[in-house]
Amino acid sequence: MPQAAAQHDRRMREILEIEANAIMRVARTLDTAQSAAAIDLLSNCSGKVIVTGVGKSGVIAQKIAQTMISTGTVAVFIHPSDALHGGLGIVASDDVVIALSNSGETDELLAVMPTIRSRGAKLIAIVGNLDSSLARDADAVLDASVDKEACPLNLAPTASTTAALAIGDALAMVLMECKGLTEKDFAANHPAGRLGKRLTLTVHDLMHESPNLSPEAGWIEVVRAISRASLGAVNIVDGDSRLLGIVTDGDLRRTIEKTPADDLAGLTAESMMTTDPVHVGHESLAFDALRLMEERPSQISVLPVVDGDSRCVGLLRLHDIVRSGL
Repeated sequence: MPQAAAQHDRRMREILEIEANAIMRVARTLDTAQSAAAIDLLSNCSGKVIVTGVGKSGVIAQKIAQTMISTGTVAVFIHPSDALHGGLGIVASDDVVIALSNSGETDELLAVMPTIRSRGAKLIAIVGNLDSSLARDADAVLDASVDKEACPLNLAPTASTTAALAIGDALAMVLMECKGLTEKDFAANHPAGRLGKRLTLTVHDLMHESPNLSPEAGWIEVVRAISRASLGAVNIVDGDSRLLGIVTDGDLRRTIEKTPADDLAGLTAESMMTTDPVHVGHESLAFDALRLMEERPSQISVLPVVDGDSRCVGLLRLHDIVRSGL
C-alpha cells in the first residue's frame, strides 16, 4: 500500500475511534436521575414530541424525530427560525420539546424558550455544556459533551453530533420498549421496507388467479392453459375446485418425452400431474411462502394457493415474491 494511502487509512481508523470513544464517554457519564427524568417525560407525554436544533444539531434533531416517528412516537422537527416566525403555533401544553445544542447558548434556541415555557411544554436538553442557559432551563438535561471533536482543527461538529445522535437513539429505543411496540407495529409503519413486507405482505397480495383444469383435460388443453396463463403451471381440481394436483411446464415436457407418439392422444392432466402438491393458504404471509418454496431439498418455483375451504383460488410464483422486494 502506498505511503499516502496507508496514512489515510490510519487517520480514518483514528477518527472512527474518536467518535466511538465519544459514545462510550456519554454512556459512562450518563446521569441516572436525568436520563430517568427524560424517559419519564417522554413516556408520559400525552401530546407530541417536538425536536429542535440549529445547524448540524438541527440535522441530528431531524433524524431523532424521524426515528421516534418510525418507532411509535408522534414527533416532529421544527427549526427555531421557523418557530420564531409562526411555527411556535404547533407547541401545546402537553408536548415535550427536545432541544439540541452543543454550546447550550444557541441564540435562536434560547429565543424560543420563553414561549415554550409559557405554553407549559416540558423541555429536555441534549447539550455539550451542562453549565449553559439551555441546560439550566430544562426539566431534564442529557450530557453530550466530548473530550474532542474528530475534526483535526477540533472545530467541525463531529464527535459531538455523533454523541447527541446516540443519545437520541437511546431515548427512542427505550421509549419504544416502554410503549411495547411489536414487530407487527413496526412493520405497519414501514410497509415499503423489507421487514414491513415480511410481516404484512400476504400470498393473496401477490398470487395470480388460479388457472384450473379438470383431471380429464387432454394434454393439448393443458398446453393451451399454461400458455394462456403464462404462469408456468396449471392447477388440477375436482368438481368443487378442490386441489388435486399441479402440472408444470417441466411435468408436461417430461411426460410428452417419455410417451410414445401413438399414445399422446390419450394423455390427460391426471396422468401428468404431481398429486398432493405443496400448497399455501391465501392468507399466509408471502415470506412464509418463500421459505416453503426455498427451504427444501429441491426448490419449487410455483405454489398452488387454496382458501379456507381448500378450494384452489390462485397460483403464486417465486418470481413474483422476489420482484416484490421481499
